[in-house]
Amino acid sequence: MAWLSPAFPIGGFAYSGGLERAVLDGLVKDASGLSGWLSSLLRHGFLWNDAVLFGVAWRRFEDEAGLMETAELGLALAGSAERHKETLSLGTAFAAAASAWPHPVLDRLPTAVLFPVAVGAVAAAHGVPAVQALAAYLHAAASQSVSAGIRLGVAGQTEGVAILADIEGLITEIAGKASLATLDDLGGATVQAEIASLRHETQHSRLFRS
Repeated sequence: MAWLSPAFPIGGFAYSGGLERAVLDGLVKDASGLSGWLSSLLRHGFLWNDAVLFGVAWRRFEDEAGLMETAELGLALAGSAERHKETLSLGTAFAAAASAWPHPVLDRLPTAVLFPVAVGAVAAAHGVPAVQALAAYLHAAASQSVSAGIRLGVAGQTEGVAILADIEGLITEIAGKASLATLDDLGGATVQAEIASLRHETQHSRLFRS
């Protein structure tokens, strides 16, 4: 709970995962659209891939070469410079902050470590079960997106809480699947989200870094 709290010093509040551009382009207009956006990312987008990478890193936490391979593949899958910067910045910050819970796994993490790999490996090293850790990770990601949506004006706070309540079942489902997934299960089909992330790179005025 501490690692995935908004108070954990990784700067997650500064990123929207392309949502800001999606709102500007009219792809997400209201709370219903935000809920659909999140559900799509969880089932078919970068959040699914993050969950798969998390699960693989959880199983490989004692394998330095395996963690390196997983991190390199994950970074190569970043569909835009914004997405690459976001996951790398969060991963690096997480690894640094997690040193408050000393463990040899921190020395096995690659220098360029993406966020789900860092969290997955550290969770495994400290004995946090994979499904529970994945559910917490995905819930935190969804909460961040909802918070961004509220700041962008497409949902109110009450609507945001309702979105989180509605997708609890989906988060549980995805966490269970991803805990058993392999790198062969990576893949996505959220083309509009990828385009939004690309277009955000050249957006003149913005609230978020991605």
